[in-house]
Amino acid sequence: MKKYLFTFLCLFSISVVFSQTKISGTVKDNTGMSIPGANILVVGSTSGTTSDYDGNFQFTTNVTGVQKVQVSYIGFATKIQTVTLNGTAIKLQIVIEESGNTLNEVLLTATSSRRSQKETPMSITSFGVKQLSQANLSSQADILKSVPGITTENGGGEVASNVFVRGLPSGGQFQFNPLQIDGMPVLSTFGLNSSAHDVYFRSDIGMKSLEFVRGGSSVLYGVGSVAGIINYTSETGSMTPKNILKIETGSYAHNKAQFLTSGPLGNDDSTLFYALSGSYRYDEGPIVTGIPTEGYQFRGNIKKETKNGSITVSGQYIDDQVQFFLPYALEGGTRNRPIGNDGNEIMTLQTAAASRISYKTPNGIYNSPIEDGVATKGGYVMVNFVHNFNEDLKLDAKIRNSSYEHQFNLFLDGHGISGAKVVETQAEYLTARGLTGGVFTSLNGGAVLPANARLFENRILDRDRPISELVSEIKLTKTAGNHTITGGTFMSRSKAGDFNVITSYLSEYNDQPELVNLSGYTQNGITNRGAGYTNKDITSNKTAIFLTDEIKLVNWNFDIGLRYETVKGRILNEKTASQLVDNTGITNLDNVTWGTGEYQIGEVSADDFAIALASLYKVNDNLSVYGNLSSGYFFPELRGVKFDANNNTSSYKPEKIKQAELGLKYGNTRFSGTLATYLVALKDRRSVNFINNTNGPGLVEDVRIYDTQSIGIEATGSYKISDAFSVNGSVTFQDHEVKKSESNPTLVGNKLVRQPNFLNKLGLVYEKSSFDANMDFNYAGEKYANDANTILLDGYGVFDYNMGYTFSVGENDETLRLGFQSFNIFNSEGITEGSPRLGDNQTDEEFFVGRPIIPRTFLLSATFKF
Repeated sequence: MKKYLFTFLCLFSISVVFSQTKISGTVKDNTGMSIPGANILVVGSTSGTTSDYDGNFQFTTNVTGVQKVQVSYIGFATKIQTVTLNGTAIKLQIVIEESGNTLNEVLLTATSSRRSQKETPMSITSFGVKQLSQANLSSQADILKSVPGITTENGGGEVASNVFVRGLPSGGQFQFNPLQIDGMPVLSTFGLNSSAHDVYFRSDIGMKSLEFVRGGSSVLYGVGSVAGIINYTSETGSMTPKNILKIETGSYAHNKAQFLTSGPLGNDDSTLFYALSGSYRYDEGPIVTGIPTEGYQFRGNIKKETKNGSITVSGQYIDDQVQFFLPYALEGGTRNRPIGNDGNEIMTLQTAAASRISYKTPNGIYNSPIEDGVATKGGYVMVNFVHNFNEDLKLDAKIRNSSYEHQFNLFLDGHGISGAKVVETQAEYLTARGLTGGVFTSLNGGAVLPANARLFENRILDRDRPISELVSEIKLTKTAGNHTITGGTFMSRSKAGDFNVITSYLSEYNDQPELVNLSGYTQNGITNRGAGYTNKDITSNKTAIFLTDEIKLVNWNFDIGLRYETVKGRILNEKTASQLVDNTGITNLDNVTWGTGEYQIGEVSADDFAIALASLYKVNDNLSVYGNLSSGYFFPELRGVKFDANNNTSSYKPEKIKQAELGLKYGNTRFSGTLATYLVALKDRRSVNFINNTNGPGLVEDVRIYDTQSIGIEATGSYKISDAFSVNGSVTFQDHEVKKSESNPTLVGNKLVRQPNFLNKLGLVYEKSSFDANMDFNYAGEKYANDANTILLDGYGVFDYNMGYTFSVGENDETLRLGFQSFNIFNSEGITEGSPRLGDNQTDEEFFVGRPIIPRTFLLSATFKF
């Protein structure tokens, strides 16, 4: 830490005197409406900013002489204005015209210079502040569902969204495409535990833009990425104060309040600005379990504009808990939601009754925290220092410290006992366990169960996963003629715990079921105490250096980059044993599998290079041709490192990925679109899954190593039919297969798990005066649920709707927007995945274990801007 502080003190002491010009102004459309989130840029430099909610902007630049200021925003034609910069303040009044060309939006992620999508030789999707402010920010799946080439699954609820990128095997949970906030990853390392990175923050109205950059140079910068980077940019303050309050209410007792406030700290000449956003949520859904969820988050930053740059201190604090939904026992054949013993539809087999589970262990009484669900408490502090040594040399340095207390407690998808049915009659239950008899009674009241009442034995998995890390990135960018050269380093040190306990219990087969006792076999509904136990502490150290060059010629743009990275991991794995803790006379209850206090200790390391090459040729003002090639790597999950009997660790080497893309970008005043073909080849993919233990109700770690290859074609388009009405969409076709499998050669030639061959997205947007509305349709084709390709899941489509009306409620553009929003408005049905625990052993039987998409939800909202 002292080294980081010393470095920053040195950087703060640097100052170079040269001429600066302050540029300020407003951006409006031709009706006089303010445009928030517009990008303002001095062409050919790194100087620029974005407009605030009132369309105001201001920034300083070291560039001098006659220059061009470019203003762009999604759905509007780019405006260029010539100015003379000589140190005298300039104020601009910019009016931009609506357009169907979305390729003029300026790119901020995975690039060293500000340039438009049309000038960038990569596939890019971006959302502005207006789109984000009107969207449902409940989950990352809801936000990212409209991105071409991405399959999102929110069947698990608000967190741990599965996001699958075109051409890559089932990774889910942002393994291949890390989440970033303000250019820094939410967490720098995946695989210290299996928690998805979206559990550590919530999107809110303090986000002003979102960019998703796929392939290409995304493997080079910062944390690096295999498939792409998802980057959120936070609102920062300006001279114009603003305040936004958004209130939501909806189905399943959903209530949420969000706020954003920003402005100057000081007088009219202040160079100190603030922005603060936050949210509070309470609900009982999106599927009612009887366990309410709630939480809050605050995010903010203070920015100091210096003579030659800026210093921004930002932070976050979150305290939130939400339920997570895994697959459960559906009807066989139809795979519909089933009917329970009581004649009612079963929406979930998760139950608040399990929150009362406790039992003896060698460490005392264990109380299951299952009612806390996915609980996260903690935050980060980050400092971003930007310094312009002169008009063509810029330093950008970031350092962030994060610390989170985190639990990921969940209900599994069945008992895991080999040979037993998922849902059983009472006779089947006794036979499968070798029992000769017993009386089944409800734990709530003690009534004897009817003879025809079916049973569902399940497991809860409690997981305690604290994590902390220190991350830094330092970049130095030099502009020399046609070259923009960036050299930098990325460093991180992460430490995480991964404590897991499995407990089995017996319940009725009903929605939110009550627990059941079987005389002589269970106690308080528990069938197996301490059915599984693992405890690991993992430390990761990463260091990377990278060098890139963006070359801009008359009609050609070239990107070239290299990255070298090393990783070292240290794993402490606690040994386990079956230990006697009680004297009930029931073996499964008297003995628990628990830690012995003795640890296996191992260390692994690896290193690798990445290279990216890309080019774009501007055929004319409307048409560009681009291509990119990259060879990268992905360090396997450290939690998947195994120990043999002699405490030696398994091999640890990088997974290799090669990507190529060739495409067209076209844009005019009404239409913009892209057409591309791509190839993705992944070598030595190390897949870590936890499947049922055939010798008991616990789980075992299943590590598979294989190669995959995918080839596809993707088209995107946006057409402005009239001044008020536009349509957008994308289509992705891909063919993929397993090329090699070390553990099971029979899998060669099979399709990738949970990766459809066909994706289609369609959006209709209407915006006229004070009224706005849009409908989105997302379709994912059929896909396989397991590596063996024995379970085929049908394709499904989901319609979402959003509309609002904005009222003027006061002076100075004070407004109120009343909105209505619905996810899955037609209540479509579909299965996102089969049983991860059954894996290749899953079959279509009387009951099918699968995870349905979330049923229809709706929200009413009121957004005040003042």
